[in-house]
Amino acid sequence: MPDLNKLSAADVAKGIAAKKFTAEAVVRDCLDRIAAREPTIHAFATIDPDYALMQARALDRMPSSKGPLHGVPIGVKDIINTEHLPTEMGSPLYKAHRSHGDAACVALARMAGAVILGKTVTAEFAGMFPGPTANPHNPAHTPGGSSSGSAAAVADFMVPVAYGTQTGGSVLRPAAFCGCVGYKPTFNLINRQGICFAAETLDTIGLLTRTIDDAELVTAVLINKPPAFFKRDTPPRLGLCRTPLWDTADDATKHAVEDAAKRLAAAGAPVKEIVLPEEFEKLYYTARETINNYERSKSMAADWQHHPDKISKVLGDRVKKGFAMKHEDYVAALQLAERCRARIDDAYGGIDAIISPCVKGEAPKGLNFTGEPAFQQFWTVLNGPAMSLPTHAGPQGLPVGIQLVAPRYRDDALFACARWVMEKLAH
Repeated sequence: MPDLNKLSAADVAKGIAAKKFTAEAVVRDCLDRIAAREPTIHAFATIDPDYALMQARALDRMPSSKGPLHGVPIGVKDIINTEHLPTEMGSPLYKAHRSHGDAACVALARMAGAVILGKTVTAEFAGMFPGPTANPHNPAHTPGGSSSGSAAAVADFMVPVAYGTQTGGSVLRPAAFCGCVGYKPTFNLINRQGICFAAETLDTIGLLTRTIDDAELVTAVLINKPPAFFKRDTPPRLGLCRTPLWDTADDATKHAVEDAAKRLAAAGAPVKEIVLPEEFEKLYYTARETINNYERSKSMAADWQHHPDKISKVLGDRVKKGFAMKHEDYVAALQLAERCRARIDDAYGGIDAIISPCVKGEAPKGLNFTGEPAFQQFWTVLNGPAMSLPTHAGPQGLPVGIQLVAPRYRDDALFACARWVMEKLAH
């Protein structure tokens, strides 16, 4: 059976359970795709075919299913610890570095039967200095960052699902640029033990997939909750929030958001214009950047003290800014974020989910810049769940995703709304 690498994670698990094919066959098709495309895309920091096949064969020998991810290959962003593969953080400082065990999200996936296929490229320490990964739709363009390898590998059919992390926009931006589904859960929904922290009050483990169901399936394993797979019988009540950043968006993004709102309204969804209070304007540049730089400087203190020459200038400048910040300014940024999180609930009054811009526009040309994170980090600092949905394309034919956001802890409702949105926009 050819092209098993193109199956969703759910269909891989179902097919193996029904004995239509083996885990080894799935992994081999993924490895064949990687061998063909990796010289162009550079999605993987580490790939060990023998290790991947060994896991698959062990699963095939089991008399019964190990769990809901039995035989499903998963890519792991290279700031997330794996016992049997190096975790190099996208930095020469950690070349061939081995952790003593798996991160919680890796261990839980293994317990459910997943095959850890390889480590996907990350920007340096999950920051803005990019790795070598190219956009699978046009290798001359960035795939976004910092979960660049995860998005590119999923979009290019190398693996059905991959882990990412988001401090500002590092899951949703690469998803939007590469044309896959990006899911950033409610803050701290997925246990973060075993990741390299950038900013601990913002860092969130998320998923890059090709389907909404796959994102929910893997999340359910990680939080010990059966997947709901809710489908709405009635149209959701939607908000349209352009955010204070609207004037900075390219025409491709403005068209994507407004076209989505218009078509969803025509499909029966009440769409309400949302204008946030003026205080929210300080979230994306002032509060989020203050929190990010202050916390990152502390998390990188040892590396900066002993090996500053091996840290990129762009990251080093952020570390310097963080060390120079006053504690009271950091606390003020945290307090602003908390006030806005409390006030965002008012915007959700009578609303199931909000449509908002996800990226500035199409993926920029060149691999030296991973794209503007402002539209994603605006919502990240509010801690609610967010998804990038691959709904539109720009004038160069590159993907332009829209963002769907929901109140904190309403992740199930977000999945249900996203299914409805994708069904209507696919027509």
